[in-house]
Amino acid sequence: MLFLLIFLSQGAFSQEKLSGRVVSNGKGLEFATVFIPEFSIGTTTDSLGFFTLQNISKGKYQLEVSLLGYRKKSLEIFFPEKNSIEIALDPLDSSLDEVVVSGTLQEVSRSNSPVPIEVFKEGFFKANPTPSIFESLQNINGVRPQINCNICNTGDIHINGLEGPYTMVLIDGMPLVSGLSTVYGLTGIPQSLIDRIEVVKGPASTLYGSEAVGGLINIITKRAELAPVVSADVFGTSWGELNVDLGLKTKIRKNLHSMTGINAFQYDNPIDNNEDGLTDVTLAKRISLFQKFRLDRENRKEFNVAFRYLYEDRWGGEMNWTPKFRGGDEIYGESIYTNRWELFGNYELPTVEKLNFQFSANGHKQNSVYGDMLYLGDQKIAFGQLTWAKSLEKHQLLSGLAYRHTYYDDNTPATFSTELDQ
Repeated sequence: MLFLLIFLSQGAFSQEKLSGRVVSNGKGLEFATVFIPEFSIGTTTDSLGFFTLQNISKGKYQLEVSLLGYRKKSLEIFFPEKNSIEIALDPLDSSLDEVVVSGTLQEVSRSNSPVPIEVFKEGFFKANPTPSIFESLQNINGVRPQINCNICNTGDIHINGLEGPYTMVLIDGMPLVSGLSTVYGLTGIPQSLIDRIEVVKGPASTLYGSEAVGGLINIITKRAELAPVVSADVFGTSWGELNVDLGLKTKIRKNLHSMTGINAFQYDNPIDNNEDGLTDVTLAKRISLFQKFRLDRENRKEFNVAFRYLYEDRWGGEMNWTPKFRGGDEIYGESIYTNRWELFGNYELPTVEKLNFQFSANGHKQNSVYGDMLYLGDQKIAFGQLTWAKSLEKHQLLSGLAYRHTYYDDNTPATFSTELDQ
């Protein structure tokens, strides 16, 4: 009887566990996902590539290991014959195997995308430093950021010669840059937090609507847990332009990751090389804050939320213009104050079917004067999209619903509002 109790006690307190390491070229891979589909249990590797799966019973199992940028691996294990293993993943070194999302609203390899997509990673933009994403896009063939105003330097993006209104700009798949923000929405995004930019040259209106007739630019930010712990990028020019990007990754809780980005830009040196009495380049001061959270859920479903705030003060005009002449007719100047906020996220529903809900909201207030003409603009946009993805043997089915609401008001007779015009 005593022997039986000891035996049962040992069985009750023993914990069978599977441990191992995920590597590539002998180097441990952090944040790789190790999953046993049969039990719906999984974990992620630590900074050195090690992992542990607890409470594994004896038997034969299928083990799936995956990490963004590497080929997914599936292997069969016999437990406890193998209770410690090393798994090697192969990198996706071919450009055709890059993961893209813009063509199908879900992650697929570039070679399987029905829409031709060009991918530009952070290394491309580090090799061609610029003060903002707007200027960076000029280094991509077929994409042309065009300045439409030589005084205030407003502009839009042309793809293959089509006008700016036919180019759709997304941030993490959300239509945040549109309407009033088309002119200034691409400034203030910390480049150190951008993972890649996907460009579709040609009609993409089937999935994204009439705004994408000319093409699509999708700015993909980094996953919060994959961002560098600390990053700093300082850019300056001989004209006196100064751009600073700061990034910070933190782990608030065991399953909650945070990524913070700060962008500051200043150019306060009026130059008139052509001696026409007007500034050659718009002077600007800008501050932008970016915050992104990602929650590791037990069911391994996606959930992340991001927020961005931007304030900018820019002006251009006659060389002797100062803010005290703002709105007057003595000395000509164009001055624009921009206040903008954005909220967007992605939530995968806890269902057997792959149901994904994406949402975004943004507000944009603009206070501008063009000489003695005043413009006050107020825009708010809300967007929600529910998609259902289903694999049917060799076919992929994608269905969904999208809703977008736009509020716009200004101080012109076209949208007269007594509240705004007071």
